[in-house]
Amino acid sequence: MLKADGFVLAWGLNNYQQTTVPLAAQSGVVAISAGSGHNLALKADGSVVAWGDNTFGQTTVPTAALTKVVAISAGGAHSLALKADGSVLAWGSNLADQCSLPIAAQTGVVAISAGAYHSLALKTDGSVMAWGSNGYGEASVPPEAQWGVTSLSAAGQHSLARKADGSVVAWGDNNHGESTVPLAAQSHVQAVSAGYFYSLALLDDGSVLAWGDNFAGQTTVPAAALGDVLAISAGAAQNLALKADGSVVAWGANGLGQSTVPAGLNLLTIPGN
Repeated sequence: MLKADGFVLAWGLNNYQQTTVPLAAQSGVVAISAGSGHNLALKADGSVVAWGDNTFGQTTVPTAALTKVVAISAGGAHSLALKADGSVLAWGSNLADQCSLPIAAQTGVVAISAGAYHSLALKTDGSVMAWGSNGYGEASVPPEAQWGVTSLSAAGQHSLARKADGSVVAWGDNNHGESTVPLAAQSHVQAVSAGYFYSLALLDDGSVLAWGDNFAGQTTVPAAALGDVLAISAGAAQNLALKADGSVVAWGANGLGQSTVPAGLNLLTIPGN
């Protein structure tokens, strides 16, 4: 999580030191993104800081990502960065070509999202492009996501897009119903976040909607997240919601303390995909 003073706070599993926040991420941070075993932080000067698992080089930040970066996204074992000129950088695991950038991702990109083994990019014309793993159709962008999209989110094996009319488009794996968009998410959606085998949406009224797998209670939205929510983030099987009063609501899996929110937080934002 990112505190209002630009300090990153982390908790939960620490097998790769992913919750041991480095000094460089303890001030001046404006955005963060949590991957499976690593984290990214974007500093106010446009540089990227990375820590945690580096088995595939996902935390070895390339020189090009040390300046003029405007957005970041951490995936399963790879990392994405969006530059101010609209080009995308990718590093880390490339086992499924998730870091093999297509020519169209080298210009005119306004948003990015890294999944477990695939990557998404939103172009200036409102279209989504995808590359990498496509075993479940997660990189096969449907026609309705090729125009009018304002934000996106990639997960393990499915993808989400929020359109300008407030509707959600989902594609890829649907074995748990994660890509079956409920009626309530077909309008009035402000933001989306894709978890592993489930999906979250933030509605205009400040409530959170969830669908898909519920083995850990990750799609059972608590009462505290049914109003006054400003931002959401879905993880492997746990969720975070930032409230208007700066408090955080967490639910879902908690075997490693990942849903036990530290007390006394004064937050600016929460990790996104």
